[in-house]
Amino acid sequence: MNLNKPLVALLLMVFSFSFAIQAQEKIELSSLIVNLEDKFDVKFSYSLNEISSILVNKPQETDALESIIEHLNKETILNFKFLNERYITISSIEKKVTVCGVLISETDKEPLFGASVLIQNTTKGVIANDDGAFRLENVGINEQLIISFLGFKTQVLAVKELLFLNEDCKTIAMVEQNEALNQILIEKYLTTGLQKYIDGSTVLNTEKFGILPGLIEPDILQSIQALPGVESVDESIANINVRGGTNDQNLILWDHIKMYHSGHFFGLISAYNPYLTDKVVVTKNGTSSEFSDGVSSTITMSTKNKIDDEVSGGFGANLIHADAFLKIPLSKKIALHISGRRSFTDMLNTPTYDNYFERSFQDSELTTNSDNITESNRLSDFVFYDYTAKLLFDLNENHKVRANVIGIYNNLDYTESFTNSENQSEAKTSNLKQENLGFGASWNGKWTSRFSTDFTVFYSKYNVDAVDYRIETDQKLTQANEVLETGIKLKTNFKINDAFNVLSGYQFSEIGILNSTEVSAPAYNKTKKDVLLNHALFGEIEFNKADTYLRIGVRGNYFQKFNKLLIEPRLNVRQKLSNQFALKLQGEFKNQSATQIIDFQDDFLGVENRRWILANNESIPISESKQGAFGFEYSHNNLMVDVEGFYKTVEGITVSNQGFYNNFQYLNATGSYDAKGVEFLINKTAAKYSTWLSYTYSINDYEFKTLTPSIFPNNLDIRHSVSLAFNYDVIKNLKVSAGGIWRSGQPFTKPVEANETVQDGNNIFVNYDTPNGENQDDFIRLDASFSYSFNAMKTIESSIRVGVINLLNKKNIINTYYEVDPNNADAAIKIENKSLGLTPNISFRCNF
Repeated sequence: MNLNKPLVALLLMVFSFSFAIQAQEKIELSSLIVNLEDKFDVKFSYSLNEISSILVNKPQETDALESIIEHLNKETILNFKFLNERYITISSIEKKVTVCGVLISETDKEPLFGASVLIQNTTKGVIANDDGAFRLENVGINEQLIISFLGFKTQVLAVKELLFLNEDCKTIAMVEQNEALNQILIEKYLTTGLQKYIDGSTVLNTEKFGILPGLIEPDILQSIQALPGVESVDESIANINVRGGTNDQNLILWDHIKMYHSGHFFGLISAYNPYLTDKVVVTKNGTSSEFSDGVSSTITMSTKNKIDDEVSGGFGANLIHADAFLKIPLSKKIALHISGRRSFTDMLNTPTYDNYFERSFQDSELTTNSDNITESNRLSDFVFYDYTAKLLFDLNENHKVRANVIGIYNNLDYTESFTNSENQSEAKTSNLKQENLGFGASWNGKWTSRFSTDFTVFYSKYNVDAVDYRIETDQKLTQANEVLETGIKLKTNFKINDAFNVLSGYQFSEIGILNSTEVSAPAYNKTKKDVLLNHALFGEIEFNKADTYLRIGVRGNYFQKFNKLLIEPRLNVRQKLSNQFALKLQGEFKNQSATQIIDFQDDFLGVENRRWILANNESIPISESKQGAFGFEYSHNNLMVDVEGFYKTVEGITVSNQGFYNNFQYLNATGSYDAKGVEFLINKTAAKYSTWLSYTYSINDYEFKTLTPSIFPNNLDIRHSVSLAFNYDVIKNLKVSAGGIWRSGQPFTKPVEANETVQDGNNIFVNYDTPNGENQDDFIRLDASFSYSFNAMKTIESSIRVGVINLLNKKNIINTYYEVDPNNADAAIKIENKSLGLTPNISFRCNF
């Protein structure tokens, strides 16, 4: 009996094994169909090509037909459908399945949170979650999936490749697409589409851009103000202040073309169309030696650089303007990308336009009353537009040629009607025109797997012209400021191995600046033009391996006119101490030869009163900056803490390019400013939300040795600045964002109490007290926005976005100065410029 137990067990095991083998026996689907037709007296309709070579599990003899068909639907990529009780169709066209996967980096196996998975030729897609996982339901079996992530090569996979029945989701390894070893450090920084490189620079990917408080579109220069240390004291993108610097100290490049103008509506709207922009890189310190000519920061914009297989584009409108863009493949090797945008403010006034107009033109000649001019006698007509075009030509996989053009245009006509001395009605029109036109071309050559070259040329022209009829003096004032710059750059990259990369190159630029002023009565004419040539050699070595990133570079600039050589060292180090902690050190020397000045506050109708001038190495020196920063980063479970202390000194600034409202306003003096402080950022991200808090503390002081006092607070001395925001994906297609800004009021100068004015000959001036001895009230603003996307048609993705700036309608003061009271020469009146009030805006877009 005991001997039989093992035998019985063995027989049961053999029987079970044989049963399992039988249950898993595979047969050809074509044979099974014939058997089913005979057994159940049914007919199948199918294509032999679709079912050939498909193997399926052989069903059991006792299985019902409905059970077998249901199992075949799950087991195969085909769709089995009963037309009636006897006829069954087999097709792959209508088959809908659920696919999933897990996206990781091939290099370090880390999940790619925020990667996009899109069904080709549709707008349907998902974003990978914290674990890099994605899941798409109701997907056609013959569809293709496009998997993309900034810094990685895009993959196109057939749904059939991802369909594994009764198995875990497939792991997909993404291959990095390094740019000079500059890897992505933080995939989702503040919001989707904002990322951080390992060298400390911040990247804005406009196509994947999520949502920020108050914004209705990925406005490039508005978006970067979410970064610590980057703000605008007058909420204008034409006046972005990076670590206490003025706007003209930011180097702005659009596809290698140097830009001298950045805003529409005189600074309230970015002049760069975001929908053909691929990415924007903002660098505050530790800049590559490839760049110079901006002593505060470098902002580089790159447009889309890929030749697509099909035509795509989009169009949209908000309460200020309308725009459209197209990407047109002309062949497999040639494509054309074009975009255009135009305001309709000359045809239709909206509440948003009224707020923008009031904010932009307050305290200008458009709002300053003359004795015989009233509001009813004024008429203003304002319009702006911009356009871009890019020709892409791929000679082959290793050699690519690109040609670009960009145009930015603002025009303001201002008409005053009045009654002349002969009691006749007259009208005179003043005009302000602002334009930046740029052309560029580049050739990228990859000669070996380790050696590549980039050759670029550009031409940039900036003009601001004004004709100002001054009714009260019967005077015509004509002003012009023109900048012409041409440049060439040759850059080489040699990748020694996976860790080392060597960059070197040569750059030449010629810049000419013209300033002219003509007055009709009394007759006066002054025109001045300066030209400066600059030769530069640069080189750097970059190391990136394991836990260490190091970039050391140097740039030599030779100014031919002055026979002057400036050497600029650069340093950028990041050392990872553990999986969570890292230390970083950055430093750089930079120079700048073209700056902006304010001759008189009412220049160019008082609207755009800055003009570009060129260094002469005497009264206007070349500006030079030296700055360093040290900090640490903590990152764990999508929680990031970044603390960085910085010190920056800029020498060679002049009184005229600071825009003083004090006793120094019309003096000639050169000096410097020192900015030092600490930036703090804490950011928590997840698949559905992101929240962050940033705080900047800084001290910013001037030093002009020939003035008394020689040291006093900078116009941009903002001691405390706090930004707080929260983004949340309510449902799949609905996103909301809310946030606020609080910062200390900027300095201003008040008159001497009880002695507010002083007379010099026949002229009376405000008698100012200690420069920048007072501060405006704190600036507080709360913004909110939401975005809803939907498919208007199968191939058209639509979205509606609503944004509200200054939700609480806070009356913030952004500039304070004084003028002599026209009714009392012994007193001064206080002028306060206010920020935007409650300003809603709404946009509608369609992309195809």
